Amino acid sequence: MSYARTSLKGVMFYDSTRTYNGVTLLTPTEGNGIWLIDMMGRLVNHWEIPCQTGPDAKLLPNGNVLYAGKIASIPLADIEGTSGIIAEVDWNGNVVWQYKDPYLHHAFDRMKNGNTLVLKWVELPDDIAAKVKGGDTGTEKKGTMWGDAIQEITPDGRVSWEWIVHEHLDPSATPRCPICPRSTWLHTNAVSELPDGNILVSFMLSNTIAIIDKKTGNTKWQWGESELSHQHCPTVLDNGNILVFDNGMHPYGFAWGFSRVIEVNPKTNDMVWIYGGGREDCLDFYSPTLGSSERLPNENTLICEGTTGRVVEVNSASEIVWEFSNNLPSYEPYPAQTRSHMVYSAYRYGMDYSGLKNPGPMSIKKQPAPGTPPKDGEEAMVTRLGFLGY
Repeated sequence: MSYARTSLKGVMFYDSTRTYNGVTLLTPTEGNGIWLIDMMGRLVNHWEIPCQTGPDAKLLPNGNVLYAGKIASIPLADIEGTSGIIAEVDWNGNVVWQYKDPYLHHAFDRMKNGNTLVLKWVELPDDIAAKVKGGDTGTEKKGTMWGDAIQEITPDGRVSWEWIVHEHLDPSATPRCPICPRSTWLHTNAVSELPDGNILVSFMLSNTIAIIDKKTGNTKWQWGESELSHQHCPTVLDNGNILVFDNGMHPYGFAWGFSRVIEVNPKTNDMVWIYGGGREDCLDFYSPTLGSSERLPNENTLICEGTTGRVVEVNSASEIVWEFSNNLPSYEPYPAQTRSHMVYSAYRYGMDYSGLKNPGPMSIKKQPAPGTPPKDGEEAMVTRLGFLGY
């Protein structure tokens, strides 16, 4: 495994009968591009954008891609996760919608009503910042600590709803990483709408995920303190549980060196499934920053180990059934743009996904349905180590 992760690129393993077959959307951290590949790592589409990619990109049900882009000239560009623009582009890269704000950062979510949830940096009042515990004094951003706001943006760019963190959470009673700089307070890095209309968020520097009642602004549920460490990408599952990528970066202020993907039952706070965490079968799984996880329709889990640029699909027994190591910036006709292969996030879309029914002029070869057994006389496709010579 160690040789493959450092030397081989592209698809390194593929068991076609146990994967959720489809296409995978990847957002590398460097190079102005978003990539869609098939199960064998072949290019399906590439969206070249006019700025550096931000922390996320998603394929919408209408076939367009919604992404965050990083604008270099904005005031807080040197704070991790700051973007400045969210744009929607069609299959050919034409902009159909965009929203700009120099204080946008990290995540977004397209809502059922067509509006878009965004995260925004908000300056903390001095009296609030003084109550925040943890971090080295003097590491504020030019004397200022930044908090967060969640905003709902209409298609015409209006703010129709807003939730400001310091108006609802008590800084003196909210835990925070003791050793990270004080430039930001909670460093919210994920937001999404739940089926009931409430809001799921990730407070990275308090090592917690939470559900916010959208009508009252109150926190309905919060979990993770003493369990999570600088987590990313919580998502709700069909069974009501929450899946989250636990980065494992200096938990409780100490070195750790392992990441986990956790499924937690919010009714009992029990962890019902874990991948990683230093177990022998996945000892080398670690991404101190970045990363994503997604539960697939066949109950497998797609995991993006962001800092290594490695994406794996694992089954419920933690067996790898698909493995890819990012080589995308070197795709022709696009020349190599970077030595970095880190990836912000990865998402899998089945061939029946509505956004792929009429994707545009590029054809996508139909792939077997998940779990389809080989036909008579046909062997299952099991590809190992360096498919296509990457």
